[in-house]
Amino acid sequence: MNTAGTIDRPLTNDPQKQAPMKPSTDEPAGSATQDFTTTGAKDSRQNRTREMQLIPEAMARAHMHERLQEAERERPAVRLVTARRMQRRAERASRRARRALAMAVMQ
Repeated sequence: MNTAGTIDRPLTNDPQKQAPMKPSTDEPAGSATQDFTTTGAKDSRQNRTREMQLIPEAMARAHMHERLQEAERERPAVRLVTARRMQRRAERASRRARRALAMAVMQ
């Protein structure tokens, strides 16, 4: 089945091999802007392609930066939890030492 390509699904992705656009019959002749030369078209396509290839890298960099900031914000909370845990442990050790001292004095 040989079907013609559409705008969304062209037969080829190479703009130079695609069929040229035909003027619309709805508009009067000369109403559209004049065609311009495409001397820098290949360069602009190349730059656009390069920029598009760099988008995932930029997104990954932004995601990593966001995760680092999130970790920085969570660090004080982690330190607080650790400090409270160590404080409870120290209080238990202190109670044990007092109990041991009291037992030693009683005997």
